[in-house]
Amino acid sequence: MRVHPTALIASGAELGVEVSVGPFSVIGDEVVIGDRCVIHGHVVIDGRTELGERVEVYPQAVLGTRPQDLRFDGDAGWLRVGPRTVIREAATLNPGSRGEGRMTVVGADTLIMAYCHVAHDCRIGDRVVMANATQVAGHCEIEDAAVLGGATTVHQHCRIGTLAMTGASARIQLDVPPYCIADGNPAALRGLNRIGLRRDGWTDDAATAVKRAYRALFREGRYADALAELTETTDRPEVARLCAFLRGSERGVTRARRRRRR
Repeated sequence: MRVHPTALIASGAELGVEVSVGPFSVIGDEVVIGDRCVIHGHVVIDGRTELGERVEVYPQAVLGTRPQDLRFDGDAGWLRVGPRTVIREAATLNPGSRGEGRMTVVGADTLIMAYCHVAHDCRIGDRVVMANATQVAGHCEIEDAAVLGGATTVHQHCRIGTLAMTGASARIQLDVPPYCIADGNPAALRGLNRIGLRRDGWTDDAATAVKRAYRALFREGRYADALAELTETTDRPEVARLCAFLRGSERGVTRARRRRRR
């Protein structure tokens, strides 16, 4: 273990093997830090925060402090960060505040870039990328391998599906379906995240099936009928997952803007 002499570590904190803590960092009494984590200088980690192994936290990041929730009752929940996740400069991650579980969860192998904010009671999946200054409000869910462009803002209770992507400065106020690109203010669907699907190792057959489903759902003007038909008839797990996400939407689904006729 390598702890800089200027770091302040509370007596109740638990640090795993080969943990590194940089100068002037502060670690609270209920914090648990996994093996081989790297905590750079000027980091604050407080509350009921648990870091998995090999997490790296860069300067000025603040994890686990009081959630920014006007209805917070004073008893903060938990913040759990999965293994090998990287949290860059000045990012802020809040613990759970209220509701079932009172927990904020960040998955494994996720990259949270500088100045990002993850609010209370969020669920962030594995292999997610949140580019600089992305702001995620409370009770949001970001599924595995989603990519959020810089300065994306996500409204409370929104979901962003697996392998979805948002453009820089996108304003997300409704759910973003899996595999799709959303951009604009307010955001609209711009098509499929084809590069992301290819990088994820998708076969041509899988990509073609999702492309056809996307066209039926968002380009032909018959969303409800197409969703019902696909739910009943598809034999592709990728399309079934897309349909399940859409059926489970409580806030509403981001749609494609209709093309103007010339």
